[in-house]
Amino acid sequence: MSKLTLTEQSPGHFTVEGSLTFASIDKQTLQSFKFLKGMDSMCIDLAKVQTTDSAGLALMIEWIRLSRMGRVKLSFKNIPAQLLALAKLSGLDETEYFATHTH
Repeated sequence: MSKLTLTEQSPGHFTVEGSLTFASIDKQTLQSFKFLKGMDSMCIDLAKVQTTDSAGLALMIEWIRLSRMGRVKLSFKNIPAQLLALAKLSGLDETEYFATHTH
């Protein structure tokens, strides 16, 4: 199991590293994402995610929910193919959060 870490690279830009799986996501993980408070917008880079499953998608949905509650404009980049495939099954890939941008 690879531990999940979230690192602020610059104000509003975060990198997730490790696994987004049932084994690596727990209640403490969810509580650690109170980083949304006080921000207008943020981007979460998932390029360093090693493995993922449906728990990873559930966590992303939770981040979206929290961002909506806090009125924070949230975006993801470098979403792993596994997560995009799961998002596609539920139609989430059509939302602005999962739009694949080429910057």
